[in-house]
Amino acid sequence: MLRTIEVNQTTRLEKLKSQREEYQGMLENSGLVGYAQEVLKETDQSCFVQTAKQLYPRIQKATEALRSFHPAADPSFGDFAVDVSKEEVLLKELGFSIPDVPVIDQSLSRVYNEGLICWLLPEDSSPTDHYILEYKKLDDKAETTWLATEKIYGNSKVVCDLDTNSLYNFRVKSCKKSVYSSYSQEVAFHTPPAPVFSFLFDDKCGFNTERLILNRRQSVESVAGLSLLLGSERIQMGSYMCLDYIIGDTGIDRGSHFWVFRVEPHSYLVKVGVASDTKLQEWFHNPRDTSSPRYDHDSGHDSGSEDTCYDSSQPFTLVTIGMGKFIIPKGSTATTSDYSNRVLPMPQRIGICLDYEKGRVYFYDADNMKCLWERQVDCTGTMYPAFGLMGSGGVHLEEIILGKRLGYTGDAQ
Repeated sequence: MLRTIEVNQTTRLEKLKSQREEYQGMLENSGLVGYAQEVLKETDQSCFVQTAKQLYPRIQKATEALRSFHPAADPSFGDFAVDVSKEEVLLKELGFSIPDVPVIDQSLSRVYNEGLICWLLPEDSSPTDHYILEYKKLDDKAETTWLATEKIYGNSKVVCDLDTNSLYNFRVKSCKKSVYSSYSQEVAFHTPPAPVFSFLFDDKCGFNTERLILNRRQSVESVAGLSLLLGSERIQMGSYMCLDYIIGDTGIDRGSHFWVFRVEPHSYLVKVGVASDTKLQEWFHNPRDTSSPRYDHDSGHDSGSEDTCYDSSQPFTLVTIGMGKFIIPKGSTATTSDYSNRVLPMPQRIGICLDYEKGRVYFYDADNMKCLWERQVDCTGTMYPAFGLMGSGGVHLEEIILGKRLGYTGDAQ
């Protein structure tokens, strides 16, 4: 295109130069003026008249030409136009589509000291190049700003250094070919009231290996063993079935800590809570068999003797979970004597927080961090997460994002 303009410019300049030379010649002796001067010098009348007749039309024509003078070439380039028809077709064929908006998956997301946020794209969505996750702490006293992560090339992100007992909002957007989608709907997560306590089930605590089955020390299942079947031969008029206990492999002797687990919905009876090392020795070293008529107030049976155990601080605290219910112990508070107030739907995820210095234990619905019940506990010695199972059932420890173990000493007995 530039080459064409240069050639056209050269041609126009040549035409203008030729036109200038033509008009310049009229003013010089070699031109029309010089010729007229020579005619005026003619002395012969007949020759003068003859020559003047030829000169007059030429002068008249030249005069008219000067009056209606126009350059031989147009100085503008207005007639030049770029043909962009092909480019227009190509641009119309290009699709500037906006990526689909991702959706935060609350069922897979977990928030503790660190937050694992997962998201999905709607069905039939095309792949994206990357994602950006943003989060901010909700604070009534001060305005907070959104914090953005680096580019994320998967469908999840771990966010570190979250404050305990705080509410955070999360949102995510997708990007494809430098075009960003709108933000996803904001989702709020509440962090636990204390740092996460990491442990596994203790496979050396002396639990009943016939009725409790461990799976990688992260889950335990209660099943009826052969000893229970053989013991039924001695049963004539009734029996007492004891709880089978198992504990965490790490104890607590200071600080405030929080852990989460799931109880299988089909579980018949599960006791969960905390117990001291001295109490655990009693439970594991003095087991009750199936034909024993003696009563253990920790068994989970409702009776009058069990009510009094909550009047004073004990070195253990357990709540009953089973048949899809979360049962607040009788006599724990004046407001929980009614059955409808004591029996709650079993949460999908249950959290326990132990404050060793305050001597207090809290039970939470871990999905929304709502406290379901709390009470005083006598924190003497080392306290351990404790679980008791009866009949069919199972407990699964939550997969903790922070995989480091706390540096406590003290072994379960």
